[in-house]
Amino acid sequence: MRAARSVQRAAAPQRVIRLTRCAFAAFAAFAVVAAPASASTAAPSPAPLAAAAGGIGVRLVDAPVTARSDPRARVYIIDHLAPRTVIHRRIEVSNTTASTAHVVLYAAAATIAKGSFLGAAGHTRNDLSTWTSVRPGASDVPAGGRVTATVTITVPREAAPGEQYGVVWAEARSAPIAGVGVVQVRRVGIRLYISVGPGGPPAADFTIDSLTARRSPDGRPLVLATVHNTGGRALDMNGTLQLLAGPGGLSAGPFPATLGITLAIGDTESVTIALDKRIPAGPWDARITLYSGLLEHSARATITFPNTQASPAPTTTSTRPGWLYPAIAGLLVLLLGIAASLVVLRQRRRRPTDKPAPDQAHQPVTTP
Repeated sequence: MRAARSVQRAAAPQRVIRLTRCAFAAFAAFAVVAAPASASTAAPSPAPLAAAAGGIGVRLVDAPVTARSDPRARVYIIDHLAPRTVIHRRIEVSNTTASTAHVVLYAAAATIAKGSFLGAAGHTRNDLSTWTSVRPGASDVPAGGRVTATVTITVPREAAPGEQYGVVWAEARSAPIAGVGVVQVRRVGIRLYISVGPGGPPAADFTIDSLTARRSPDGRPLVLATVHNTGGRALDMNGTLQLLAGPGGLSAGPFPATLGITLAIGDTESVTIALDKRIPAGPWDARITLYSGLLEHSARATITFPNTQASPAPTTTSTRPGWLYPAIAGLLVLLLGIAASLVVLRQRRRRPTDKPAPDQAHQPVTTP
């Protein structure tokens, strides 16, 4: 019996060892499946669209005599008009493509929101667009040619005072693409800033409320000027920044301000100046000059750029099946159970295997 029990005890660890080996083999197979695979192929990118040979352009030919020195008045139609006033402005449409383009000219609504001048979709109307007409309303512009049109704005007698915005669009459409039916629409335009009211135009003005230093997520130094439109006209902000009295007496600039910031009446927005990453942190004596048309203001402040922001950890998307990681966890639990069983079996092998003799087991204990 002792020999049989010894054989059984010896065989049990062997079975456990074989089971352990099988479990490790299964775990290794799962580990191979779970290992991240490098991308050997990439999704095919679409072929780049052929660059158009030129395009449609439009520019303002006339400007008010009283505003010829205003750079905005040479680009946009800007005026202050009393009710029952009629004005005319000539525009020029150009075609730099290799074929004749049929161009439609019309006026549509526009708004100013969050620092941007936004032309409305399609032929969306507002009061100003209904006062505005373009003649001719359409023209075939030859390749490399130009056509002149006249914009007429007629302010009605009952027009409410205030400033209104619009766009005079030059729109060209392509022929439908064969088999698809898609039509490509291209349009360019000239902004309209028309203030209505008696007497002279409302005064335009703004304040530079703060000048702060920041960094972009990629570490570029940024200077932000908070600008408040305190006047009665919309403003198109431009400007420059200079950095003086920097570390070691360095100076840098002038740097151009971000273009395209348009402030509606009463709005406050930030004008951003992006600098080179090699600009030292500072401190700097920052001096900024901002202007809209002939209106100009300056401000200065001592600034120091903050430390570079830490880049966020990249986000990865797993393509592994959802059951894989729970299965691996289950295998790990199984391996731990097998290891615990081995420890228990080894401890049992070290214990005595024979029971004590009956006389020894039941020998009474005497006390003195």
